[in-house]
Amino acid sequence: MKCVDDFRLKFGTREYVPIIIGGMGVDISTADLSLEAARLGGIGHISDAMVPTVSDRRYDTKYVRDKLKLYKYNVANSDKSSVRFDLGLLAEATETHVRRTMERKRGDGLIFINCMEKLTMNSPRDTLRVRLRSAMDAGIEGITLAAGLHLGSFALIEDHPRFNDVKLGIIVSSLRALQLFLRKSARTNRLPDYVVVEGPLAGGHLGFGMDWAKYDLRTIVAEIAAWLRAEHLDIPLIAAGGVFTGSDAVSFLETDAAAVQVATRFTVAEECGLPADVQQHYFAASEEDIEVNTISPTGYPMRMLKSSPAIGDGIRPNCEAFGYLLDANGNCAYITAYNRELALHPQAKKLKVMDKTCLCTHMRNFECWTCGHYTYRLKDTTLRNPDGSYQILSAEHIFKDYQYSKDNKIALPTQA
Repeated sequence: MKCVDDFRLKFGTREYVPIIIGGMGVDISTADLSLEAARLGGIGHISDAMVPTVSDRRYDTKYVRDKLKLYKYNVANSDKSSVRFDLGLLAEATETHVRRTMERKRGDGLIFINCMEKLTMNSPRDTLRVRLRSAMDAGIEGITLAAGLHLGSFALIEDHPRFNDVKLGIIVSSLRALQLFLRKSARTNRLPDYVVVEGPLAGGHLGFGMDWAKYDLRTIVAEIAAWLRAEHLDIPLIAAGGVFTGSDAVSFLETDAAAVQVATRFTVAEECGLPADVQQHYFAASEEDIEVNTISPTGYPMRMLKSSPAIGDGIRPNCEAFGYLLDANGNCAYITAYNRELALHPQAKKLKVMDKTCLCTHMRNFECWTCGHYTYRLKDTTLRNPDGSYQILSAEHIFKDYQYSKDNKIALPTQA
């Protein structure tokens, strides 16, 4: 019986342990988590979600404070079209986070950044260009384009001197999405270096409708692999979403996948950015505690714990400080929902907004508890402490369990 360590992900002449830790935002896939993956010979992602906020938290910058001060006059105004990011400061924040991470890198693995297209930031094209190019300037080794088709993203960086150096990949949930991307980006004469195929059991935003349960990762991977062979395209496929054990990973590596991308089990790692008390909610969750809902202003369904404080919370839109989901006209679905409830309940001391959430504020505060389908199995990966809490795991322990486990077994940690 094989284990993950019997396989290798190949980029050119270089080989890597075929384990990729996905990019979880905001600051859940921390620099520390990605660095552990690279040290162990795999690939780790940092997330570019709300990078100015992450920079403030990690590097003592003041981007959010200064932006709020600049637009404080507009806080009570429902029109947010004037609230924009300073592109120079956005570049600075991105470069700070990436460069500081790369300076600490050890080992033979790679550090990638997960770039979310749905962070529109009141100037979708310009802010996306800055985020991509700044990460490349700062030495990132790979970019995974996520949360959207990114049909024009390659064109935004095709004149960058590292365009053919940095590994570029996309996340898709269907063959059609991949075909659309390849058709749109064909004129850049640059194929993706890898394609992450994310199935319906993944955490956070999904690339499916509310009929997600009708789809199956293995079927989608097989369909894309067959099409790539027919087209004589050699692009490594990365299976993602519901890969909970090393044996799950091997089942994909033995067929059509060159690697697996995993995240759920790393939400309860010491190096993860989730606060320790929130990690205990993840451990304690049952299958019934997990739902897929439509409260994200992005329009994508999102999987999360039902007990997330973000659900139903009618906080005033915090666009002047954050504003990452404002579209090109300064609109956000949460602003619309909030103003509707405010008009209906003008005297309410605390509004309830059930159909949308202020994703920026709640993700920043770790109150939007997005999760993978198998989060309810996390309790089976660790031990209980004498006080009844669950023992937090090291990223190294989780990574090596994926790498070496067999027969669907999960290695428990030693008692702390």
